[in-house]
Amino acid sequence: MVAKRIIPCLDVADGRVVKGVNFVGLRDAGDPVELACRYSASGADELVFLDIAASHLGRSTLVELVRRTAEAVTIPFTVGGGIRSVEGITELLRAGADKISLNSSAVADPQLVSEGARRFGCQCIVVAIDARARRAPSGGTSESVAGIASGGWDVFVKGGRENTGLDAVAWAKQVVALGAGEILLTSMDGDGTQAGYDLALTRAVAEAVAVPVIASGGAGSIAHIGAALGEGRASAALLASLLHDGVLTVEQIKTELLAQGVNLRPLERSVAA
Repeated sequence: MVAKRIIPCLDVADGRVVKGVNFVGLRDAGDPVELACRYSASGADELVFLDIAASHLGRSTLVELVRRTAEAVTIPFTVGGGIRSVEGITELLRAGADKISLNSSAVADPQLVSEGARRFGCQCIVVAIDARARRAPSGGTSESVAGIASGGWDVFVKGGRENTGLDAVAWAKQVVALGAGEILLTSMDGDGTQAGYDLALTRAVAEAVAVPVIASGGAGSIAHIGAALGEGRASAALLASLLHDGVLTVEQIKTELLAQGVNLRPLERSVAA
């Protein structure tokens, strides 16, 4: 059985790691290279670097910052934000990224997913899906795990600013058919709240596709992480404010989950000497 993964996320704007709640109210969380080194040394299995303003502002990912971050860590490293072409993918891979995350650009040009997978391999192409619970019509009674009246989940792009009208589960199936090797699934309702992952969303997507799904949005405790990896059927848990704010460390999380019998990579394999 493939081991589950713990993955810190570095959301970057203007060269700094930032974090907000529900994609707004961003606050400074530190230097990306410094945080990357800290998380790598404490036992993280991978890192995700997202230039969260790139697509909205219409610019490319900060390649030099990606290069410095990649040079500082020894674990796999995914980069996303503002990638709109095969040439952009190539540039970031050359800068040191191990995988590329496509979000808004995948919606705008789904063939970028298939062309990226053809050129670089499915394992290199991650599609990030930012999903928000679809509010049921007035008088509706269905409730999602996140406690929001819902008839499914809509896909948002451009940093959560634009609703595409796409269904999150159907979109996940489509991009996997195009060649995506992994799904990075963020609950916009849970983002930054530390109230728990949307387990219904995570499970729905994980059960619909045959590739790993990374749960993102809402981690506030070790119990939340364990639930995402168990009940939510995620292959990995993405963490941000929980780590940035010093509530927990990667080492604490992995130690506790390993003690509970969760199938994780042992710390001695990933903690830097």
